Amino acid sequence: MPSIKAALAKPFAKRIYKKVQKWANNPIQTQDKVFKDLISQASSTTFGIDHDFISINNYQDFVKRVPIRDYEDLKPYVDKVVAGQENILWPGKPLYFAKTSGTTSGAKYIPLTKDSMPNHVNAARNAILLYIHETGNAKFVDGKMIFLQGSPVLKEQNGIQLGRLSGIVAHFVPKYLQKNRMPSWETNCIEDWETKVEAIVEETVNQDMSIISGIPSWVQMYFEKLQQKTGKKVGDIFKNFNLFIFGGVNYEPYRAKFENLIGRKVDSIELYPASEGFFAFQDKQNVKGMLLQLDSGMFYEFVKADQFFDNNPKRITIKDVEVGVNYVMIISTNAGLWAYNIGDTIMFTDTKPYRVIVSGRIKHFISAFGEHVIGKEVEQAMKEATQGTDIRINEFTVAPQINPEVGLPYHEWFVEFENAPKDISALAKKIDASLQKQNSYYLDLIEGKVLQPLKISKVNKNGFQNYMKSIGKLGGQNKIPRLANDRKIADALKPHILAK
Repeated sequence: MPSIKAALAKPFAKRIYKKVQKWANNPIQTQDKVFKDLISQASSTTFGIDHDFISINNYQDFVKRVPIRDYEDLKPYVDKVVAGQENILWPGKPLYFAKTSGTTSGAKYIPLTKDSMPNHVNAARNAILLYIHETGNAKFVDGKMIFLQGSPVLKEQNGIQLGRLSGIVAHFVPKYLQKNRMPSWETNCIEDWETKVEAIVEETVNQDMSIISGIPSWVQMYFEKLQQKTGKKVGDIFKNFNLFIFGGVNYEPYRAKFENLIGRKVDSIELYPASEGFFAFQDKQNVKGMLLQLDSGMFYEFVKADQFFDNNPKRITIKDVEVGVNYVMIISTNAGLWAYNIGDTIMFTDTKPYRVIVSGRIKHFISAFGEHVIGKEVEQAMKEATQGTDIRINEFTVAPQINPEVGLPYHEWFVEFENAPKDISALAKKIDASLQKQNSYYLDLIEGKVLQPLKISKVNKNGFQNYMKSIGKLGGQNKIPRLANDRKIADALKPHILAK
């Protein structure tokens, strides 16, 4: 017999599904309304006055008045908000700052307002509800759920709470899920990632886990520790575990490893959350791409990635996007970000409704020789080369080798195998063939004898984890870039390379 909670989940899921369909089927009108609302609400802010929002009547006016900015460009305004000033980027003060690292000026402070915060919570909830509506499966709501996330401990700065996004969101888990939620508050507050995972294993190993959620690389660490403790597959430890929710990175490179750790296939839901907004979630189990959130207080613009660094790149809205083109995504939001470049590149898989995949980062590419190789291409090449084999990958990243000791330059792939192939060079050939097929620039450079085919360097077991630990980025929302145009990560990985 299903519980009352499971029984009530289905009609609730149906209601939310209908609500989502309403805006998904009217995308242009939905985005037009979001745009007008944003401009209207922010017209009296410092940013709105500086950019003459009162005179903006259409999108073309906005493009003329508001240039594309990244965090560094927006920082003079953000600094005023951090100092406690009101009505700078959005009316009033933010509720929170999501603090993230990784810019040239140190920490980034991304505002979360009373208007933007519900979108983060509702999108995650709706992803699960649309899964229930599609599959009819609501039994898992009675089991325990774990969300591997950062510490919910917040600090205060000038009256504004400050923390990691995943830790802030932990404060908004609905009451009806609190009883089922793992780990305990005390364990969630542990800062050291390895200590935290050990504590999570102890707390959950004897529980009836039904949903497990987190960035794949860190969930993998949790699964491995469970297996070490029990000697069992995760699917045997948790008989009712049937839904894996993930975000932050492409799951495909991890899929074979996860199925081996779990011992069976489980359904999965992909999410696209970031501190700047919850942009998309997978709304269908057997359809590629995630549903772009068009009715969540975010207005989207897109610039073709190969034109982004031109002097005056063309900005377009969703009505002019094409399937299969690599775009830089630009957002304006009810958290006070305006024509803001979050650094991600996306591709549309569909425009009825609008679905996207994350193809990489605008800064994460390899074009040391003009090849324009992006994250999606290296992940697809790895997937094609290992499909149908027993090769399992823990982690990998790619860098250019511009000055080899002998021969032509090449792309160096740093790969940590769970189950390595007998013939590494055969795997390298397969990956290279796939990359040549996907990327004509790369093909031309190989055929023109500018580059030699790629080479694989095997990384020691836990090499990537040890590297992340060495730079203070083990756990939480941190992840390894799939590729870089320099040797910074490659050089740091040298101590972790297996001797040939």
